[in-house]
Amino acid sequence: MEIFQLTTTIDASGHLHLDIPTELAPGQVNIVVVLNPVALDRTQKSDYDFSDLAGKLLWEGDGLAMQRVLRDEW
Repeated sequence: MEIFQLTTTIDASGHLHLDIPTELAPGQVNIVVVLNPVALDRTQKSDYDFSDLAGKLLWEGDGLAMQRVLRDEW
């Protein structure tokens, strides 16, 4: 058994042509094809700068105790 991974193109008529050289002996083979469309790398750049919102909360107290107080309000 051999496993191949390759990226190829489907032509305008919707046909996929594979030409894969193997080292297998002549004869019948079972073929499994999984088509996974290639996602184009379109990273979206945010128009808003969130850097002014980043930071660290200065907490003077017991976080676990406050969590329990807030949870007990329900």
